[in-house]
Amino acid sequence: MNDNPYVRAVEAVLFAAAEPLRPQDIEAHAGEGDVPAALDRLQHLYADRGIHLVERGGRWHFETAPDLAHLLRRTREEPRRLGRAATEMLAIIAYHEPVSRAEIEAIRGVQTSKGTLDVLMEAGWIRPAGRRDGPGRPLLYATTADFLTHFGLASRRDLPGIDDLRAAGLLDPPDPGSPLLQLESGGEED
Repeated sequence: MNDNPYVRAVEAVLFAAAEPLRPQDIEAHAGEGDVPAALDRLQHLYADRGIHLVERGGRWHFETAPDLAHLLRRTREEPRRLGRAATEMLAIIAYHEPVSRAEIEAIRGVQTSKGTLDVLMEAGWIRPAGRRDGPGRPLLYATTADFLTHFGLASRRDLPGIDDLRAAGLLDPPDPGSPLLQLESGGEED
């Protein structure tokens, strides 16, 4: 398939890795070489195969080709579904990170359970991201590379925008009488 020893070494490192790897991690295991060229070569080699080499959030890994994923779903354990509160919190963190618990509560309009944050951290989708300078120095939360990988995003810039969400029917259409909509359209607020 490929006679280049360095490309083969990078392939072996990625195949044996338990989690997606950054290029510098690949180089640490495979030795010095042109990691981007090796990754590009491997992506082309695996493009029409049952597995693909993909990059998500700056980390590389092999995954099942999308058209064959259904073959593995029968034996795979069904993950626990997130509740509405956890889903809302994850969305707020993804779109507003880094964000504190108080800011999440202000956006949601309800108090946040510590258990919900724990569920998201146990899933590996959020992490503590430092503390805000200010009274009480609240803990800040941000998404992780596992979040990007799980949702098939290369970066946070790939999150759908409000128009995309509305087009998919995931958001209610704006209220025509909304003061915010009137201001956006040039009307005056009463």
